[in-house]
Amino acid sequence: MNSDIRELLEGVRNGAVPVDEAILKLKLQPFEDIGYAKVDLHRKVRQGAAEVIYGAGKTPEQIIGIANVMIENGQDTILVTRLSSEAAEIVGRVHTLHYHSDARCGVIGEMPSPDGIGNIVVATGGTSDIPVAEEAAVTAQVLGNQVVRLYDVGVAGLHRTLSHLDDLMSASVVIAIAGMEGALASVIGGLVDCPVIAVPTSIGYGASFGGLSALLSMLNSCASGVSVVNIDNGFGAGYLANMINHMKG
Repeated sequence: MNSDIRELLEGVRNGAVPVDEAILKLKLQPFEDIGYAKVDLHRKVRQGAAEVIYGAGKTPEQIIGIANVMIENGQDTILVTRLSSEAAEIVGRVHTLHYHSDARCGVIGEMPSPDGIGNIVVATGGTSDIPVAEEAAVTAQVLGNQVVRLYDVGVAGLHRTLSHLDDLMSASVVIAIAGMEGALASVIGGLVDCPVIAVPTSIGYGASFGGLSALLSMLNSCASGVSVVNIDNGFGAGYLANMINHMKG
């Protein structure tokens, strides 16, 4: 169950929150229509994580307007993905925004303290995969996870991967990010006992077909426990890793 709802119900049980107040909080409008967007205010209630703003294709003014609604409704930390530096500069004039240029993500508010059950390891095949990896890492951190970054540990030099076995084998979730032939996910999947989320990237030469080769390699992995998200979808990987890292036994 979502932690906010659990806290509210615990408050009713111990008498700290009146029943009528709890009912009012649960009945609040599930979304707010501001014309160009219908801001989902019940996302955290339903899914455990508040709505994220996808910045690509939105004007800075639209991002500011959506963020205003979120803040007015009690959201302390807001993630804006695929945010250009130009848009970040404008949004930052209105809100306290921390811009992560590699990830192309902006964070309004402060990062929460990690409260997941363990570490999320984000590993890349090469340095060129870091932008996708940073999107995954920042997403996971915004959602309350401790992240360990292992960059440039691809199979072209397998000793680099093997030098981080302690980090890999102690992780709750591993996000394996690679372009080219995408072999890193299979290698890690054969070493660890936790879920591996594979992220193909569009890095590679002509026959990589913009990440399609890596995608197909990861989908055909013979290592058990490997799941795959879409090409360059660091956000999706970070979000899924967060869900796994917050599952209570």
